[in-house]
Amino acid sequence: MEAAAGALADPIRRRVLELVRDTEVPAGELAAQFPVSRPAVSRHLRVLREAGLVHERREGRLRLYRADPAPLAELRGWLDAYWAERLDALKALAEEEGAR
Repeated sequence: MEAAAGALADPIRRRVLELVRDTEVPAGELAAQFPVSRPAVSRHLRVLREAGLVHERREGRLRLYRADPAPLAELRGWLDAYWAERLDALKALAEEEGAR
C-alpha cells in the first residue's frame, strides 16, 4: 500500500494510470504524451510496475502497459477507514459543542 501511495504522488504517474486504465497502451505511445524524455517515462513506468499498479506485457518489440486496480482498492480501503474515523470524531465534537 505504501508503494502505491508513493507512486501516486507524482502527476505524471497519475496521468499514466489514467491512460492505461481501460486498455493496453504501448510504452512509446505513453511517452509521446509527456514533455519528458522516453527514459524518464520508462522510470515512471518502472515505479508503477514495482508498486503493482500496472502490468507489462511484451508483444514482439512492444511493451504494453495496463493498470491493475488491486493495489488501489487496498489504498482506498485504508483512506475510507481513515476519513470515517476523522469524520466520526468531528461529528462527536460538533454534537458536544451543540449540546453546550
